[in-house]
Amino acid sequence: MGRENQSSMSEFLLLGLPIQPEQKGVFFALFLGVYLATVLGNLLILLVIRLDPHLHTPMYFFLSHLAFTDITFSSVTTPKMLMNMQTQSQSISYAGCISQVYFFLMLGCLDSFLLTSMAYDRYVAICHPLHYITIMSQSLCFLLVIVSWVLSSASAILHTLLLAHLSFCGDNLLPHFFCDLATLLKLSTSDTTVNELFILTVGVVVITLPFACILVSYGCIGATILRVPSTKGLYKALSTCGSHLSVVALYYGTIIGLYFFPSSNNSNDKDVIVAILYTLITPMLNPFIYSLRNQDMKGALGNILSRGTFS
Repeated sequence: MGRENQSSMSEFLLLGLPIQPEQKGVFFALFLGVYLATVLGNLLILLVIRLDPHLHTPMYFFLSHLAFTDITFSSVTTPKMLMNMQTQSQSISYAGCISQVYFFLMLGCLDSFLLTSMAYDRYVAICHPLHYITIMSQSLCFLLVIVSWVLSSASAILHTLLLAHLSFCGDNLLPHFFCDLATLLKLSTSDTTVNELFILTVGVVVITLPFACILVSYGCIGATILRVPSTKGLYKALSTCGSHLSVVALYYGTIIGLYFFPSSNNSNDKDVIVAILYTLITPMLNPFIYSLRNQDMKGALGNILSRGTFS
């Protein structure tokens, strides 16, 4: 479907997931359940952290922002995907597509920066425990979150502005379930060299550097843990980092699988499947990881439930 004498499309058609029509009902129920679990699970984390004074610490301050980000990140793409699975219309307006790109990129970058802040918090707590309260002050925590939001918003805005200057005068079929930036660039009839260079540059800043910082932080943590003489101290150090490491592995593992090992131009199925993992599955698993692997969260949840039962 083309548009003649226009610099951009009025709408795009999302082809959705690579599934058979007769399987749509099953997958709709599955993804609806996953999305509801994502929203309710992360809301539970926010509620527990809010209600338990013992969790008003830097680590859980960052975790509350991560939970909020996961809710909104999943909500950017999943409701539209579910709606398209139930209706014949798979269109999304040009303005809606551009907006989806902006929020998807902004929240994805924010996830990366928040995970890095949490890794730094664990590094200070384990490698410099005597100075933890002094270093991880309330002002520093607020500063880290504000800088994360500013950098994420700035990078997403620049991506979106560069995308808005491109022309889309040919095919408007997007072989994806949301407006993915890389897929949109393939559809553009304009020169996308600047966009691709900017993607590479920003990718280094918001993905590679934070990931390197996380690896360095946990390298120092690992070296410190190996010097811990007591088994109890070793277990405590590992328990405080296990949840965060699991989330880091999920988040960066899917991104590395998608962007460092891209599929061929003739097949987008792998890209779509991996996108499902980091837009829907990973945000859902985060609450379970932090609830099941984190003793403080389990204790706080148990106390809240106990107070609710007795009241």
